[in-house]
Amino acid sequence: MPRPPRSPRRSDDVHAFEARASDAELADLRARLADARLPEAETVHRAAPGPGRWEQGVPLADLVEVVTYWRTAYDWRSFEQRLDRIGQFRTTVDGLGIHFLHRRSARPDATPLVLTHGWPGSIAEFVDVVDELADPQDPDAPAFHVVAPSLPGFGYSDRPDATGWGTEKIAAAWVELMGRLGYDRFLAHGGDWGGVVTTVLGGRFPEHVLGIHTTLAQPPPGNTTDGLTEAELRWTEETYDFWHHRTAYAKQQATRPQTTGYALVDSPVGLLAWILDKFAEWSDTWDSPFETMSLDRVLDNVTLYWLTRTGASSARIYYESHDSLDPGLRVDVPSAITTYPHDIEKYPRAWARERYRRIVRWNTPGSGGHFPSLEVTAPFVQDLRAGLAAVLAAGRQGPGPG
Repeated sequence: MPRPPRSPRRSDDVHAFEARASDAELADLRARLADARLPEAETVHRAAPGPGRWEQGVPLADLVEVVTYWRTAYDWRSFEQRLDRIGQFRTTVDGLGIHFLHRRSARPDATPLVLTHGWPGSIAEFVDVVDELADPQDPDAPAFHVVAPSLPGFGYSDRPDATGWGTEKIAAAWVELMGRLGYDRFLAHGGDWGGVVTTVLGGRFPEHVLGIHTTLAQPPPGNTTDGLTEAELRWTEETYDFWHHRTAYAKQQATRPQTTGYALVDSPVGLLAWILDKFAEWSDTWDSPFETMSLDRVLDNVTLYWLTRTGASSARIYYESHDSLDPGLRVDVPSAITTYPHDIEKYPRAWARERYRRIVRWNTPGSGGHFPSLEVTAPFVQDLRAGLAAVLAAGRQGPGPG
């Protein structure tokens, strides 16, 4: 059984927070959208739906449709109210203000859980899963005290004004944050950059982390393809293709985040296109990300970037941490790993075992991509529960093989 939450170390350091954009800010957004200058249509435009329409990026027709909805029908106030219902807070860790959602479960057997998002995501990735994780309708399902922080430079967390806020420092900050909430021992989940932070949490802080669930299980270098199945070989080929042919965005943000940031902070259409391109390319869809994801939720995410002016500061996580995961880091706490079929990085279990020494659950769902909490929400919750339940059970049983 998980330990009951202890008293926070410094409760006065945690403050309730409300997000409120001014009417003037929202009017300015709509005016900028109305006055946007757009390029001509892509030269690979094809009438038939399919991935070919996106070969040069976001198709003009799709962008115009989304911009029109964003300007005339989208309701940001609804998202603000949703955040308030979950519970928003801020605290300062190592001189930086950190924003987070906190939903404490009513269940006495609930376990603390920190959820970490990545780029180009945000806490918007988790708003549709928090309630069901905290107070599941099924009384036999595990329950969690859910904490979802905004990464430094993202959303309502502060924008760092100096270098140093890489994934190692972020993981240490999460340990401090959870301790202030009374959670000395907790579970962790993440994907994308959140997966890297979660790996660091499990590897560096086993005295605080009960176990982890991640959709990104990056192995250490030096693995061989000998003995891999045909499906695993295909994974390695797809991951190689991603890293060598589809990561120009990451190299730009890792080397020149400031340059990119001017356009992302000044132009809402530019910001939308930069983010929407990834939601389309990285999701498990045929023609459009909105086949599986809510247009409103995608716009919640983009509008959060816009209103907080974090296009540049969020990109700097690449400058701070790109390719920086310690090759020698090993995770000995129980780990559950889920690899979705259309994710951008997929690694064989034999490779993952070189870093994650106690894999207690390995799952490869039949559908889903890089944003599973938005694409396949209910199956994502079920999988996360099952993975964390296996982690907790393994923790009770003691050490075992991966």
